[in-house]
Amino acid sequence: MALLYGLIWRLLLALVRIKRATVSWLRVRLRTWKGRFWQRTMAALLLPVPASEFKQKAGANQSSDGDGDGDGKGAGSRRSRWLSDGISLEKLPVHIGLVVAEEELSYTDIANMVVWCMAVGVSYVSVYDHHGIFQKNNSWLQEEIVRQQHNLLGGDDSTFNMELLKNGTDKPQHFVVSCRPIVKVLSPEDGKHSIVQAARKLCHSVEKKEWSSKDISVSMLDVLLRESKNIPDPELVVKFGPVNSTLGFLPWHIRLTEFVSLPSHKNVSYEDLFGSLQHYSACHQRLGQ
Repeated sequence: MALLYGLIWRLLLALVRIKRATVSWLRVRLRTWKGRFWQRTMAALLLPVPASEFKQKAGANQSSDGDGDGDGKGAGSRRSRWLSDGISLEKLPVHIGLVVAEEELSYTDIANMVVWCMAVGVSYVSVYDHHGIFQKNNSWLQEEIVRQQHNLLGGDDSTFNMELLKNGTDKPQHFVVSCRPIVKVLSPEDGKHSIVQAARKLCHSVEKKEWSSKDISVSMLDVLLRESKNIPDPELVVKFGPVNSTLGFLPWHIRLTEFVSLPSHKNVSYEDLFGSLQHYSACHQRLGQ
């Protein structure tokens, strides 16, 4: 029964991620439609299934599984709760950024938040600090994420497989629909420095007469910068620390990003993170209209 429950859980998670990616894609298309009738119609069709149904099913599966130990049941209960929380939100970010504006860094607390984001259904998580320490020690961070994944979700690591990308030179990922959570560790070099590199590339192309100066546009620069990152723009950024600044976090990609500030990333709880997700879910972005 434990094996059957694990297979069912993987299928549910995959379906939720596909649904979230589809909703995100349709939401972008809806922004270009001015008719409120169509927006309301599509919103009604895409309403999430009530979380209570998933809670009841998960509870029934757990109660019928008498062969698992206490830790396995606890991990299954947490997975059920966190997945239900994600489903209950009206909208869930496909990409969330964790920006740390503090001098002392806690790898365990960041790892916990990464695992929580994965568990509620977020497909992309970016971790950033303005000194680039996380990126320099990305292997240490990855080990801590795997450890906390095991502690919080149980021993079934295959349920939440992840890829950890270090910088923009990594192999491109197809991010339209992702059933495999991706963690990207960023530093200031991935921000303004990327814009400078893209501008130099355009200038060299003009110098070599591959393009003319009339061909250069904002949209062309936008394409170059997005190719270097291989991830969608973050819809939500949670900033930790007393500094009221983005600290150079992906300046080209955050024009429509919602920011939520928390005092510190240390000893942050799941309720703190989920509160940020609820804030994002409730906010209405007019997108310049």
